[in-house]
Amino acid sequence: MANTMVTDEHVATFATDGVVKIAGAVDPSFIDDVLGVADEQLAEPGEWVTDTNPGATENRLFTTRYLWPTNDAVRRFAFDSGVAGIAGQLMGATSTRLYFDHLLIKEPDTVNPTPWHQDIPYWPFLGKQICSVWVACSDATVDESSLEFVRGSHRWDAYYAPEAFGDSAKAWVDDFDGERCPDVEAARDEFDIVGFDVEAGDAIAFSSWIVHGARGNGGGRRRVALSTRWLGDDSTWHPHPGCDPTVTENDTTAVAGQYPADDERFPIGWQRS
Repeated sequence: MANTMVTDEHVATFATDGVVKIAGAVDPSFIDDVLGVADEQLAEPGEWVTDTNPGATENRLFTTRYLWPTNDAVRRFAFDSGVAGIAGQLMGATSTRLYFDHLLIKEPDTVNPTPWHQDIPYWPFLGKQICSVWVACSDATVDESSLEFVRGSHRWDAYYAPEAFGDSAKAWVDDFDGERCPDVEAARDEFDIVGFDVEAGDAIAFSSWIVHGARGNGGGRRRVALSTRWLGDDSTWHPHPGCDPTVTENDTTAVAGQYPADDERFPIGWQRS
């Protein structure tokens, strides 16, 4: 279903802006499954977790990632919901490979924003055909921590140093030496910012090079989203100091500077007919 929703207008907007929203992209059955996974993970967190206020029902920013190898619901979502095809069609790729899944939860009245950042410097890849498909699993406004973007910033030819979103990441991002991302929040009027209110099932697809962030959750309801990260045709394996240790050189057969043709770690999610 999701694949047929990608229009020429979506493709053009993605190329120009670096981000596009596709309403109603994912079937409710997949959303229900993710909400169940969210409850399970909040109660018993897995290995790759950021948690600012463990156990709380308010003011808690919780993320966990790389669930697909062990969680059937997340694996079905990644490979059966259509998000892989959305990524491939928007990027103009012939196929997409899954890098990782990322479950993101902000409980009501969560103060912590998601700081303005690029994704690409955090990841051990290079290439312009690398993107995320962030799917809302609950309704959310921008004030309830739906995403905001600096439109067109994927074309800045910039590569900003990653910053830790929680204590668990400080050990690896501190190894990166580079220019810091602009303080967009302190000078919002100087940037072309676009934000998206979403309903459950809506998808926001965006380039790994675009500058983006999210406010704290100022509403009275939990915000849940599942983002899958996809590699297109020009992606190359690029491990470097400061990148995410979820998958390292010791975990993959991928070769630095080459396309990551590792079907076990980076499985194909979609191929163009």
